[in-house]
This record gives sequence, C-alpha cells and structure tokens, in this order.
Amino acid sequence: MLYLSQMLGRPVFDEDGERIGSISDLAIQTGEVFPRVTSLAFKGPGNVPFMISWRKYVDRYDGDAVRLAVPSTGIRFSYLQPQEVLLARDLMDRQIVDTHGMKVVRVNDLKLSESGTQLRLLGAEVGIRGILRGLAPWIERAVAGCAKLVGKRIDEQIIAWNYMDLLDRDLSKVQLSVTHTRLNELHPADVADILEQLDPAQRAAVFEHLDDERASDAISEMEDEYQADTLDDLDDARASKLLGSMEPDDAADIVRDLPYEKAERLLRLMGMEDAADIRNLLGYRDETAGGMMTTQVVAMQAGDTVADAIEALRHLPEDFPSIHYLYVNDEYGKLAGVLSVRSLVLAQPETKLADIMFSDDLITVLPDESEDEVAESISKYNLWAIPVVDERGEMLGIVTFDDAIDVIEDDVEETKSDNFTRGALLSIIGIVALIAYTLVVLHIAGYAG
Repeated sequence: MLYLSQMLGRPVFDEDGERIGSISDLAIQTGEVFPRVTSLAFKGPGNVPFMISWRKYVDRYDGDAVRLAVPSTGIRFSYLQPQEVLLARDLMDRQIVDTHGMKVVRVNDLKLSESGTQLRLLGAEVGIRGILRGLAPWIERAVAGCAKLVGKRIDEQIIAWNYMDLLDRDLSKVQLSVTHTRLNELHPADVADILEQLDPAQRAAVFEHLDDERASDAISEMEDEYQADTLDDLDDARASKLLGSMEPDDAADIVRDLPYEKAERLLRLMGMEDAADIRNLLGYRDETAGGMMTTQVVAMQAGDTVADAIEALRHLPEDFPSIHYLYVNDEYGKLAGVLSVRSLVLAQPETKLADIMFSDDLITVLPDESEDEVAESISKYNLWAIPVVDERGEMLGIVTFDDAIDVIEDDVEETKSDNFTRGALLSIIGIVALIAYTLVVLHIAGYAG
C-alpha cells in the first residue's frame, strides 16, 4: 500500500532517466467509489509547477520515484479539470465528514492502492499513525514497535472514500463534483449529530448544500443550544423559510432563543399563517404544555361522517405531521371526543364520528401545566398525543409523545449530571480527608519520635 505523505517530494524521471522534478501533488477524478489518480503535479527546475496526465505519461511508481514513459521533450502539460481534486492541497489536513461513522475527523494522510499502472485512492487515514508518518516513516515504525512491546496496537484508522464528504471547500478556486449528496441521504438526526461537531462557519457552509426540507429537519433534530445559533448564522430569507417549514412548536422553541430583532425579522418574512401559528405559541410560557404543544391537528365536528374525515385527511399537505388521533368538537367548539386512525379506517363511510369516538373521561391538560406533568400523563396513559384545552374545554393543540420523550431524556441527563457532581464532590472530600489523616499521622509520629 502507498501513502501520499510517502510520495510527496519523490523525484520524477523521464524515459531517458533524466530527473525533471519532484512530486508535489496528485489529482483524482471524483465521482468514483475509489477514484483513479488522473494527473501528476510536480515541481520542475526553479520550483516551477507542472501538471501532466497520469494515464498518458506515467509508466510506474516504483516506491522511490515516478518513472515516465516518454522523454521530457514529448510531454504536453495540462491543467486541473473542473472534476478533479488535488489530494495534498484539497484533502490533507482538512476536516471531512465521515458519513459512515457519523462524525467529523481530520485527514492526516491518504492511502492509495496500485492496480497495474494505475493508482486509486482508497481513503483517508484519520488516526495517530497518519500524523506520525507525516513526521517521518521511521517515527511511525518506532512508535508502533514500542507499543507492540508493551502489548498495545496502534492500528490504522482508514475511512473509505465512499464514506467521505468534504468540508471547508473554497469553491471560488476549484470546482468540485463531490457534493453533500451523502448528507442528504442520511437521517436528519444523523445529520444533526454531524453538524453539532462543526464550528459555525463550517455549519453554515454545509447548510448551503442541503435542500430546505433536509435543512429544516436537521435543525429540528439538533440540541437546543445549537438550533438558534445555526439559524442566526443563516441569511434572513433562508432562515425564515426553514422556520416556516418546521412544525410550529419546534419553530416557536427556536424563535424563543433568538435575539428579539432577529426573531421579528424572520416572522415578518414568513407567510402570515405560519407566523400566526408561531406567535400564538410564543404567548405561552416555556416548559409548559402551551409552550410544548403544536397546533397542527385534525379536528372534525361530531356530526361529520367517517367519509368526511377521510376526505379531510386526503387534502392534508404532504409535510403534515404523523396523525395518530382525530379530535372531535361539539357544536360549541369544545373538545367532545377522540378516535384513532385505526377506528376511522375500520368504520363504515356513512358512520357519524359521534358514534365511534371515545368521549368518556378524556385525558387532557391545561396550557399552564408543567412539561414534566404533561410527560408523566403521556407515559402513564400510553398516549401518542395529549390534547391541550383551555378552561372552557376548547382545544388549543396537542403535545406529542416525541416531545414528552425529550423532556424525560432531559430529566435523566440532569439526574446523571447531578449524581456525577455529587460523586465527584464526595471523591474530593474523601481525598482531602485522606491527605489530612496522613498528615496528622506523620505529625504524631514525628512528635513521638
């Protein structure tokens, strides 16, 4: 196997054995699972940079030097093509997204494979061995040997090219065909995990390559402390568009954490209906049922039929949240009952909703109830969602089980943190007590002596 760090600086000889320069870089053609090296970049006399086609002019790389198949007089020089990437310039020491391991790593070296006269890029070395090899191959071998003597192994950490996605690209200098399509293929929660590992500038750059749907889903999945900062770093037009495509409760949570001026600008740029839904939720205190709820619900009238309800479902927008229950209001607008989608599907089309809805002892919460109480009710009664009603019994929205899970997870994390802090404090107290006891014993012993 070959490594880019071992090739850089090696001499380049023409067919006649004349040294014409030293290797400065290799170019690959993107778009392949394991891309071929397509061009050789080298520095000639006076450090003048040159680039030639690998396929046309390179006979072989023998481990010590590149040997060309033509004399220097037969070389026609070329330029970096739009679909090519220079390995040393564009990848070495750069951050990449490992889309397989769902993390951000730094490229310390690049591993290549010989296939006849061709070289192919296998992947990036992101471990300590790449750093040691970059210092000097003998240092890598020495450290690996010492580790082996004490029963340890320092393995390579190679990320295959097909699991790599670049960050920090300067698109004004080189046009790359490697895009963030792989990030578009990941689950939004995995994208969120990756984005949280980036600095704000990198995060904003990645968002430019995500479509609006994927971007809004990823922001919704991010931890609270990153959501507002991420939107604050985007231009107002796109930030407003992403907020408007989120579920109102998620959008309201983020808006609460934005600076007031920024929040108002985004809401004014938004569609009136979306902005009204968010403003309505902002009227409730955070960490309450009102602050948690979403207003995206399907509500029908008691006199409607099953056929009416199914027709209403058919006309819902594609991005409407998953529906587990239909809610039924009486003639005065008060919540009268609830029925599951399963009950709806199994009933005859002409059946009145009032005849199949569940109306006895409805489980509801008031908007000012704490999020812990809401989560407890959802857990206790095994509900997918719980209605939020006002004092008159009119339905305001619902809190879904995923929001309840978030509350429970936060409580668990806080408990772990408290236990850790308490344990650490007890450990410190124990260490201090042990030191004090030792000093006392030594003092007594010295006094007795």
